[in-house]
Amino acid sequence: MHDLNIGRDLSLFARALRHVKGSKVALTLFVGWILVTIISMVGQVRFNTWYGQFFDAIGKKDLSGFIHSLWVFLPLVSIMLALTVGQTFLQERLKYRLREWVSRDLLTEWLKPMRLYQLTFAGDDGRNPDQRIQEDTRLLGDATADLSCGAINSLLQFTAFVGVLWGLSTQMAFNIGGHNVAIPGYMVWCALVYAFIGSGLTWLIGRPLIALNGERYAREAEFRFALVRVNESGESIALHGGEKDEKRQLEGALSAVVDTMRRISTSLAQLTCITAGTGWLSIVVPMLVAAPAYFGGDLTLGNLMMVTGAFGQVQGSLRWFVDNFSRLADWRAAIHRVGRFRAALDELPIVEDGAERIERVLNPDGHLTFQGLKILRPDGQSVIDDASANILPGDRVLIVGETGAGKSTLFRAIAGLWPWGSGTIKTPPLESMAFMPQRPYLPLGTLRYALTYPVAPETFSNDVLQKALERCGLDELYAALDQEGRWDKGLSLGEQQRLAFARLILHRPPWVFLDEATAALDQESQHRVMTLFNDELKDTTVLSIGHRPDLATYHTRTLQIIHDSGGDRLKLKPRSTAASTARPRWGKRFANWRQGRRHRSIRHAP
Repeated sequence: MHDLNIGRDLSLFARALRHVKGSKVALTLFVGWILVTIISMVGQVRFNTWYGQFFDAIGKKDLSGFIHSLWVFLPLVSIMLALTVGQTFLQERLKYRLREWVSRDLLTEWLKPMRLYQLTFAGDDGRNPDQRIQEDTRLLGDATADLSCGAINSLLQFTAFVGVLWGLSTQMAFNIGGHNVAIPGYMVWCALVYAFIGSGLTWLIGRPLIALNGERYAREAEFRFALVRVNESGESIALHGGEKDEKRQLEGALSAVVDTMRRISTSLAQLTCITAGTGWLSIVVPMLVAAPAYFGGDLTLGNLMMVTGAFGQVQGSLRWFVDNFSRLADWRAAIHRVGRFRAALDELPIVEDGAERIERVLNPDGHLTFQGLKILRPDGQSVIDDASANILPGDRVLIVGETGAGKSTLFRAIAGLWPWGSGTIKTPPLESMAFMPQRPYLPLGTLRYALTYPVAPETFSNDVLQKALERCGLDELYAALDQEGRWDKGLSLGEQQRLAFARLILHRPPWVFLDEATAALDQESQHRVMTLFNDELKDTTVLSIGHRPDLATYHTRTLQIIHDSGGDRLKLKPRSTAASTARPRWGKRFANWRQGRRHRSIRHAP
């Protein structure tokens, strides 16, 4: 668990949000709330005066004064009610504005290019972004509004009533040895001592709650992540018969949550002993400290009630810390998690100070060039020791090598996701490149949106979409274009890969990078999609990773990651141009023969 330094986290938080849109709206709401609260405090002072007059009338059995007080009470309460409603309205608006303000900032920073992937290497500060953006920002917005408004309200309340209480204290004299003795500000000092004792005990007993709440949020996030992972992997778990093992792991995550909550419950019970005890005692304490002046002096019943009311207001404002300590612990944990997450986003990519990193620059010639490229793991272990190559527009290059040789890591470095290493990668413009992993990304929504992603669906006509689907052997999906669903679950991996190639037909990127993008396809389907680069995408440069020997048919150059005494190196594997151009024609004749055979089989079927 990180050290919970409130000053550091507040500084990180404020520095990160100082340029975010929405801060002026939140500030305006807060200032408006303060103005309404000041007016409300004036009303409460007037109400305290009415309280004394009302009980004086009762004590003197003054019927006309009693009735007059009731007539004054109705408009006074109406005004106070309107002010209370205004305070509540502004405070609730402030809550959701604060949450929107912080959440939008985190979403903007989280979804900047490359950060989604690089955040996985940020350690504990980058874990569970879903909870930090959804749950922690909600808690942070609510708690910040409630606590800041509560603290300001207590300060204004103290300011308004401490003068009243000091003035009323002058009417309190104690008969000691036949002499009347007055203590300046007697009730004020009593309120201060009482609040100081309560606050000190609260801090002493409740301090462990700060770290415990931070730990609880971390354990809750891990438990929720484990549940989501099991839900997303239901098919694989069922096929392996791994339900018992998953149950054991989930119960372990749940036990961590329950253990933290058990410790929190113990601390809360101890804290409640202090907060509830001082709360109940506050009912009689002002009566007790004022009783000698009432029974042995000239203090009237009305003045006693005014003193008691003012004491309660002053003591209540001073015990704000006692009443809100558990909420402060929650807020403290939330601002730590959000602040550290925001700082982790600012610090990406995660490369230690002074360490080398891969330089990625724009190539003015439009080529893809590796110059002395060395790729490392985050722990410093070498992946590729030397990669030097130049890939020209129009090339069809296949990268081969043993499993784990670093082929996929090389692609991540080209895309800018992998900063660890040294050397230079000169790339064509980023917008000209399309990357296709083995499992394509299919967003939530309609199939039409999944097909055109990330471009808006209305960019393409139905005819264009239908032709793209038919070209990739997915014509049966055309009728489902406007259906919503989890297409990453509803389609097989092979269908998802063909859908990704249909997406290529629509976008027509000048450069395409394929990382095992046909691994789930049979030979005929692979031939169907790879021949796109001879037809619809004939001007597209292709850089592929694959293990299938027949993939070489569709490429003109092969780069192989070779392990030798000097380390893993990327070297050109020579192959004749004649072979590379003849095989696609043979592959096409073979596919035509298979298609014709299938048609003949159907034609001659009984």
